[in-house]
Amino acid sequence: MSKVKFELEFPIHASPNMLYQYLATPAGLEEWFADKVNSRGKLITFFWDDSEEEAKIVTSKSDERVKYKWIESEGDESYFEFKIVVDPLTKDVVVVVTDFADDEDEVEEAKRLWENQIDELKHTIGA
Repeated sequence: MSKVKFELEFPIHASPNMLYQYLATPAGLEEWFADKVNSRGKLITFFWDDSEEEAKIVTSKSDERVKYKWIESEGDESYFEFKIVVDPLTKDVVVVVTDFADDEDEVEEAKRLWENQIDELKHTIGA
Protein backbone atom coordinates (compact mmCIF):
# COMPACT_ATOMS: atom_id res chain seq x y z
CA MET A 1 0.00 0.00 0.00
CA SER A 2 1.39 3.41 -0.91
CA LYS A 3 1.64 6.12 1.69
CA VAL A 4 0.17 9.61 1.50
CA LYS A 5 2.69 12.45 1.16
CA PHE A 6 1.99 15.81 2.76
CA GLU A 7 3.84 19.09 3.31
CA LEU A 8 3.49 21.72 5.99
CA GLU A 9 5.03 25.21 6.09
CA PHE A 10 5.96 26.93 9.33
CA PRO A 11 7.25 30.52 9.47
CA ILE A 12 10.02 30.69 12.07
CA HIS A 13 11.88 33.79 13.16
CA ALA A 14 15.42 32.38 13.23
CA SER A 15 18.46 32.27 11.00
CA PRO A 16 18.84 29.31 8.64
CA ASN A 17 22.16 28.46 10.29
CA MET A 18 20.64 28.26 13.77
CA LEU A 19 17.58 26.37 12.55
CA TYR A 20 19.71 23.80 10.75
CA GLN A 21 21.46 22.95 14.02
CA TYR A 22 18.09 22.09 15.58
CA LEU A 23 16.96 20.03 12.58
CA ALA A 24 20.12 18.11 11.75
CA THR A 25 22.23 17.53 14.88
CA PRO A 26 21.59 15.10 17.75
CA ALA A 27 21.97 17.87 20.35
CA GLY A 28 19.52 20.10 18.47
CA LEU A 29 16.97 17.34 17.89
CA GLU A 30 17.07 16.42 21.59
CA GLU A 31 15.92 19.95 22.40
CA TRP A 32 12.51 19.52 20.73
CA PHE A 33 12.03 16.33 18.72
CA ALA A 34 13.05 13.34 20.83
CA ASP A 35 14.07 12.61 24.41
CA LYS A 36 17.50 11.39 23.31
CA VAL A 37 19.26 11.17 19.94
CA ASN A 38 22.35 9.16 19.08
CA SER A 39 24.19 9.23 15.79
CA ARG A 40 26.68 6.87 14.21
CA GLY A 41 27.61 8.43 10.92
CA LYS A 42 24.43 8.65 8.84
CA LEU A 43 22.49 6.35 11.21
CA ILE A 44 20.41 8.22 13.79
CA THR A 45 18.60 6.61 16.72
CA PHE A 46 15.71 8.53 18.29
CA PHE A 47 14.48 7.66 21.79
CA TRP A 48 11.05 8.56 23.21
CA ASP A 49 10.02 7.29 26.66
CA ASP A 50 10.31 3.52 26.19
CA SER A 51 10.52 3.36 22.40
CA GLU A 52 13.29 3.87 19.91
CA GLU A 53 13.36 4.33 16.14
CA GLU A 54 16.26 4.35 13.74
CA ALA A 55 16.57 6.52 10.67
CA LYS A 56 19.31 7.25 8.22
CA ILE A 57 20.20 10.64 6.81
CA VAL A 58 19.46 10.39 3.10
CA THR A 59 20.58 13.89 2.15
CA SER A 60 21.68 16.99 3.98
CA LYS A 61 22.84 20.40 2.87
CA SER A 62 24.01 22.78 5.52
CA ASP A 63 21.53 25.57 6.38
CA GLU A 64 19.09 24.29 3.71
CA ARG A 65 17.70 20.79 4.22
CA VAL A 66 17.99 17.42 5.88
CA LYS A 67 16.08 14.32 4.78
CA TYR A 68 15.65 11.24 6.99
CA LYS A 69 14.42 7.76 6.10
CA TRP A 70 13.03 5.49 8.84
CA ILE A 71 14.83 2.13 8.76
CA GLU A 72 11.51 0.32 9.27
CA SER A 73 10.17 1.86 6.04
CA GLU A 74 13.07 0.77 3.81
CA GLY A 75 10.65 -0.94 1.42
CA ASP A 76 8.65 2.15 0.46
CA GLU A 77 9.16 5.67 -0.84
CA SER A 78 8.45 7.47 2.45
CA TYR A 79 10.81 9.80 4.29
CA PHE A 80 10.62 12.96 6.36
CA GLU A 81 12.43 16.13 5.44
CA PHE A 82 13.04 19.57 6.89
CA LYS A 83 13.68 22.23 4.25
CA ILE A 84 14.66 25.78 5.22
CA VAL A 85 13.36 28.33 2.72
CA VAL A 86 14.25 32.03 2.83
CA ASP A 87 12.07 34.47 0.91
CA PRO A 88 14.44 36.48 -1.30
CA LEU A 89 12.52 39.75 -0.82
CA THR A 90 11.30 39.71 2.77
CA LYS A 91 14.02 37.41 4.16
CA ASP A 92 11.25 35.56 6.03
CA VAL A 93 12.32 32.03 7.00
CA VAL A 94 9.99 29.07 6.58
CA VAL A 95 10.57 25.45 7.56
CA VAL A 96 8.85 23.08 5.15
CA VAL A 97 8.18 19.66 6.66
CA THR A 98 7.55 16.81 4.22
CA ASP A 99 6.30 13.53 5.65
CA PHE A 100 4.12 10.54 4.81
CA ALA A 101 1.08 9.04 6.52
CA ASP A 102 -0.07 5.44 6.14
CA ASP A 103 -3.41 6.53 4.65
CA GLU A 104 -5.71 9.56 4.18
CA ASP A 105 -7.29 8.99 7.61
CA GLU A 106 -3.94 9.48 9.33
CA VAL A 107 -2.86 12.66 7.49
CA GLU A 108 -4.67 15.07 9.83
CA GLU A 109 -3.31 13.34 12.93
CA ALA A 110 0.22 13.42 11.49
CA LYS A 111 -0.16 17.12 10.66
CA ARG A 112 -1.27 17.89 14.22
CA LEU A 113 1.72 15.98 15.55
CA TRP A 114 4.08 18.09 13.41
CA GLU A 115 2.31 21.30 14.45
CA ASN A 116 2.89 20.38 18.09
CA GLN A 117 6.52 19.43 17.43
CA ILE A 118 7.26 22.67 15.54
CA ASP A 119 5.54 24.66 18.30
CA GLU A 120 7.97 22.99 20.69
CA LEU A 121 10.87 23.94 18.40
CA LYS A 122 9.70 27.57 18.26
CA HIS A 123 9.37 27.65 22.03
CA THR A 124 12.84 26.14 22.44
CA ILE A 125 14.56 28.69 20.22
CA GLY A 126 12.39 31.61 21.33
CA ALA A 127 11.00 32.26 17.86
